[in-house]
Amino acid sequence: MERFTGRPSDLTNRTEKEIKVYDYLDDLDIEYSRLDHAPAFGSEVELCAEIEDSLGAKICKNLFLANRQRTKFYMLMIPDHKVFRSSDISKQAGSSRLHFAEEEYMQEMIGCPSGSASVMGLMNDTDHRVQLLVDEDVLNSDYVGCHPCINTSSLRIKSDDIFNKFVQATGHDYIVVHAE
Repeated sequence: MERFTGRPSDLTNRTEKEIKVYDYLDDLDIEYSRLDHAPAFGSEVELCAEIEDSLGAKICKNLFLANRQRTKFYMLMIPDHKVFRSSDISKQAGSSRLHFAEEEYMQEMIGCPSGSASVMGLMNDTDHRVQLLVDEDVLNSDYVGCHPCINTSSLRIKSDDIFNKFVQATGHDYIVVHAE
């Protein structure tokens, strides 16, 4: 796997949502490295480890959650070694018990298919229906690894740029949480 700086020079076979991420980052003058790879799912531990090594950044888990009534939606960013415990995160978010939201909500609100949930999807949530939850370890890391709304590429972006430029530009805020 080879790491590249910035957007692909050839956009053939790139999805519209992926190109939109590169446009958004470029418009905000955010630097990023990119790594193209086979579709990566969190359950494919060896591939994910290889991607992280080549990218030079940990790819955090991005979980798309909802309350029981499906009236509030959340994106949780936690390091891959931490565990999502609904009762702990729900309490910290000030919400009723959270669970994994159905894919149709994720597609509708953040424009990401299953296996591709990403903080980058917040740019598609123009109605601000999704609340971002960030584990303190992700917030305090130097870099964040994430998908550009598709799981065949991964991006390495400075954490400061994600939380102080990108998230702010989307009109979202975030709640800092602590996962075990």
